[in-house]
Amino acid sequence: MDNPIILLEGVNLHQDERLIFENINLSINKGNFIYLVGETGSGKSSLVKSMYAEIKVSAGNIFVADYNLKTIKQNEIPSLRRNLGIVFQDFQLLSDRSISENLEFVLRATGWTKKDEISSRIDQVLESVYLSNFNDKMPHELSGGEKQRAAIARSLLNNPKVILADEPTGSLDPKKSEKIIGLLKEINEKGTTVVIATHDYEIIKKFNSRIIKCADKKLQEISIDDL
Repeated sequence: MDNPIILLEGVNLHQDERLIFENINLSINKGNFIYLVGETGSGKSSLVKSMYAEIKVSAGNIFVADYNLKTIKQNEIPSLRRNLGIVFQDFQLLSDRSISENLEFVLRATGWTKKDEISSRIDQVLESVYLSNFNDKMPHELSGGEKQRAAIARSLLNNPKVILADEPTGSLDPKKSEKIIGLLKEINEKGTTVVIATHDYEIIKKFNSRIIKCADKKLQEISIDDL
């Protein structure tokens, strides 16, 4: 049996001196689709940030894509993040560049150099998120849902093992939210592990999967009936 792609063992997590989680454990296998839920301030976003080494754990171990984030060196973090796709609520697209230029920026920053390979990969990921022919569009020309699809395309550029999505539907209306989660489900069905922090329970009911609740500095696996 494969090792978990994400493993937390006895983890304590602080942010600004405040204890967010205490002695938490979590195992996520390759190909899982996981929701992290909880009230505002329960630590969902902090937990996601710990998974891409934005926040260091203060006790215990956290392993992501074969990296130990408790002992990871600063110069190893870019290598870790090449194995991850990170999707944010506010899209974080560069407003002064076209969608294609946004994606090219990431590819060049992660070591791609050949123009034809860069162009081909951009076309592939845009097609996979149903944004073919959007290459020359500027971010301000896109709807909220299209911006989030472009952000998901960006997250797919380096064929990540894991996608970490922090409130990816938080800025979207229900119909666009459904399309975004449906798209992440499609990506998951091709083998990519997906972890979504969300408070959008209607979406979870439409796309039911494993649910982890953050509350009282702990993690608890719950069913959809517990929402």
